[in-house]
Amino acid sequence: MMPVVPPAYRGRFAPSPSGPLHFGSLIAAVGSYLQAKSQQGQWLVRMEDIDSPRMQAGAADGILRTLERYQLLWDGDVWVQSHRLERYQQVLDLLKQQQLTYACNCNRSRIQSLPHGYDGFCRDKQLTEGSLAWRLKAPATATVFTDQLVGAVHIPVALAAEDYILKRRDGLFAYQLVVVVDDLDQGITEVVRGADLIDLTTRQQALFQLLGAAPPDYLHLPLAVTEPGFKLSKQNHAPAVEFWPVSETLTAVLRFLGHPPPPELTGANAKELLAWASTEWQIRQIPTQNEQKAADFL
Repeated sequence: MMPVVPPAYRGRFAPSPSGPLHFGSLIAAVGSYLQAKSQQGQWLVRMEDIDSPRMQAGAADGILRTLERYQLLWDGDVWVQSHRLERYQQVLDLLKQQQLTYACNCNRSRIQSLPHGYDGFCRDKQLTEGSLAWRLKAPATATVFTDQLVGAVHIPVALAAEDYILKRRDGLFAYQLVVVVDDLDQGITEVVRGADLIDLTTRQQALFQLLGAAPPDYLHLPLAVTEPGFKLSKQNHAPAVEFWPVSETLTAVLRFLGHPPPPELTGANAKELLAWASTEWQIRQIPTQNEQKAADFL
């Protein structure tokens, strides 16, 4: 019998171009890059611009130039979600044909008033008129998965079982649909991302299975926060790293990820630092807490 050859590693970094790259985003970029390159794999970049009202003109190009400045050079073409709307509709139509979706006209105020997520209010209404969202009839979704860093992660039952939105009332596709379709179409074998997305993992795994595919592995990195519970983000105006000193900033990122460069690499350029880190990279050295204060490393 021929030995089973594991699939070639394909990872990705998928920023939202709603603003420039900040320190927290750079951590996700570096972590996903090193996880891929330490396994001689491919590292892809995808622009998650599906929520068009939140996108900032020029941000996508700015993010790419920042990645280049830090020598985080991607493989292949950059995928852009807003160029793939026909593909998302095709998948949604397939789920509709399989009677796995339903239309919903619940407004935001009603949904926000619910204590434990959406309650399936429209599941049996068979709505056809008006401003409608499309929800997935959530399958029997697992409430636990194995994260490559921290091991077993338990997801709240109400969150795992929620009939979540695939296409919004305003006609925009939802992140929950497009991220799975993109990872499937790009052949992603492992998703490395921030711990703020950890609770969405089992529902994404379930959608992979509905689409007839095995889900990738998942590894969630600790978040850079200003204070506990307050992550660095574009929404809270985290400063851009585009013009920060490259060597010092990249060294801070590696320290954050549990891989402080040795003294002889003090002042080394980005290419040298990433080459060293690619050979030294070990998952077990990454801190397992979900949050770390950014100021402790800068």
